[in-house]
Amino acid sequence: MAGILSWFWNERFWLPHNVTWADLKNTDEATFPQAEDLYLACPLAFCIFMIRLVFERFIARPCALGLKIQANGPQKAQPNAILEKVFTAITKHPDEKRLEGLSKQLDWDVRTIQRWFRQRRNQEKPSTLARFCESMWRFTFYLYIFTYGVRFLKKTPWLWNTRECWYNYPYQPLTVDIHYYYILELSFYLSLLFSQFTDIRRKDFPIMFLHHLATISLITFSYVNNMARVGTLVLCLHDASDILMEAAKMANYAKCQRLCNLLFVMFAMVFISSRLGLLPVWILNTTLFESWEIMGPYPSWWVFNLLLILLQILHSFWSYLIVKIACRAISRGKVSKDDRSDIESSSDEEDNTIRVRVPHEQHCLSGTGSSQ
Repeated sequence: MAGILSWFWNERFWLPHNVTWADLKNTDEATFPQAEDLYLACPLAFCIFMIRLVFERFIARPCALGLKIQANGPQKAQPNAILEKVFTAITKHPDEKRLEGLSKQLDWDVRTIQRWFRQRRNQEKPSTLARFCESMWRFTFYLYIFTYGVRFLKKTPWLWNTRECWYNYPYQPLTVDIHYYYILELSFYLSLLFSQFTDIRRKDFPIMFLHHLATISLITFSYVNNMARVGTLVLCLHDASDILMEAAKMANYAKCQRLCNLLFVMFAMVFISSRLGLLPVWILNTTLFESWEIMGPYPSWWVFNLLLILLQILHSFWSYLIVKIACRAISRGKVSKDDRSDIESSSDEEDNTIRVRVPHEQHCLSGTGSSQ
């Protein structure tokens, strides 16, 4: 174990040339980031998750009910012991052969059985009330952490001159503000990573899981090797659009369509301008070029920048989806079915067609932070 730890914490990987861990030990004059500080994020992530449950139960839910958002979920499938057994024990998506067998066994036509399975799958989806509560929690956290980040960063020199992120690196003291900002953000994304398995399941689950892993890795890397200054810029930049996204979703659930449309347009503008504009021009420019000029590359520098580039690729993918939704909205006015919708629509004429307006399609973009 000692050998593995020694290999993992190799100074030549984590730190610039001629810098050792001993050089970054805390002294009476200065405090530097320590890897063990990050252990605090695990119990804090659990606390954040518990706070979320309390918030959704006693704050978000009453607000939703006040907006007349009902707890009713999708239409329930009629009780049927045979189909229920197949659904729970065998498959939720029966193939044609199984459908034909069930049709003969029950004397139902295939389309009726298909509709039953569709309704039964939708039964397991959370209600609009649950979605509103989830979005309100994320909106509240993003609003708080973004406000904190802006108030803190406007007093720092590296917000106005990104070269300040690298002068005298890595001997840059850790302030209380940076430590609090980092640990709280890391704890929140850890809670998102694990709650993704209990939250509303969406079709972009693997991409969002990868996004959360990349974000957590970036936070960890930048803290351990003291790239915290540029890390605070990345965090604040990502939180900006997440606020508008969750606000648009809340307006959509509350059926405030005009407000929802306005917030969606604002979200799209902020998302694309910040993550396809500011991130590469402002952040990647300083992490790739200014840092190279001032201090030169080293192994963990490459990993940090590769993670940022991965995040940029994910943002490009999501920006493509946003533009696609906007073009579809302009041409049609509204969309008959969201490719990533939480509710499956029916192709049967007698079924109610599920109409999903544009902002509803942005469900997959939660946590971009962004990151979401």
